[in-house]
Amino acid sequence: MIYIHVPFCERKCNYCAFNSKVSDAAERSAYVEALIREINLRADDSTVETIYIGGGTPTTLKLAELEKILYAVRKAFNVDERAELTIEANPGTVDGNYLRGLKSLGFNRLSLGVQSFDDELLKTLGRIHDSRAAIETVEHAKIFFANVSVDLMYGLPNQTLEHLRRDLERVKALDVEHVSIYGLELEEGTKFFELKNQLALPDEDTCADMYDLITQTLPRFGYRRYEVSNFARKGFESRHNVGYWTGKSYHGFGAGAHSFDGALRTSNVRDVATYIKGSEPIIEEIVTRQAAMEEFCFLGLRMTVGISAQTFHKKFGASIFDVFGAVIAENHQRGLLEVDGDRIYLTTRGLALGNEVFADFLL
Repeated sequence: MIYIHVPFCERKCNYCAFNSKVSDAAERSAYVEALIREINLRADDSTVETIYIGGGTPTTLKLAELEKILYAVRKAFNVDERAELTIEANPGTVDGNYLRGLKSLGFNRLSLGVQSFDDELLKTLGRIHDSRAAIETVEHAKIFFANVSVDLMYGLPNQTLEHLRRDLERVKALDVEHVSIYGLELEEGTKFFELKNQLALPDEDTCADMYDLITQTLPRFGYRRYEVSNFARKGFESRHNVGYWTGKSYHGFGAGAHSFDGALRTSNVRDVATYIKGSEPIIEEIVTRQAAMEEFCFLGLRMTVGISAQTFHKKFGASIFDVFGAVIAENHQRGLLEVDGDRIYLTTRGLALGNEVFADFLL
């Protein structure tokens, strides 16, 4: 698994706390060269089954720059010919020619940051596109890609259940393969955080109703919920993200990107200028056996299939019920966890309160 971070956007959105910034062509070019340098330095003969280029907005880069990055990856690693190659894109940064170019470079999955199809909500969020651009981008993407995902948000200022219902209906009409849903969080360092006392946010009950509307509507439209925030048509689950949730090793390249080799977790410096100059990865954590067991549980439980007691035993040489029996029993009693033979998974109520359950596994 490879993740490549492109920390550039045409404009910083009002809710965004990601490591991203507005840039110029010279900075983007220098960053691409720094990425290639890092990729070359960390080359090995491992097989890569997924590549994910995220951001920021990776489609602020020229096609030629993306081509150079992918060439470096293919030269440095053994990229499986059936690998999933995902790139994030925002409406307003791509047209038909650019999408055709992405396809020719080998990308086979496109993740579009739509967030909403309502013009007023998009304006509030600070997005650079309007609803028409969002619809046209999805329609163009469907011409070139058999696997298109859209992001939608809920709990937005001035958003109503009717807004959300219309967004879900639009997703159905556009017939995308994958939907990711995110509830708004007011994070420090964002414009929304500064204005939090002035925002007309939906109350807690309305947000709960929005969550219920999403989780009940998307399955009716043919999207199977396979993870807390992700829904897909059969066979279109994100292989890259499933890799994270099932504890696979991964390389992360770019400013602020993280890597994990199964025992050691490292991260790159977040500052773009410092990254371009060159710096050593920072050791974040040596993952102990106990921490690995905890991660197996709280990451795996994000998926609706849950975790396997047998797999836990094979991986750690211990029974999951000996290590986490009390936690499992307590959350089962609360109606948040179900135990069915080998599988342990969140109930419908547990999916809504997942963070509470996950925290319990941090012994």
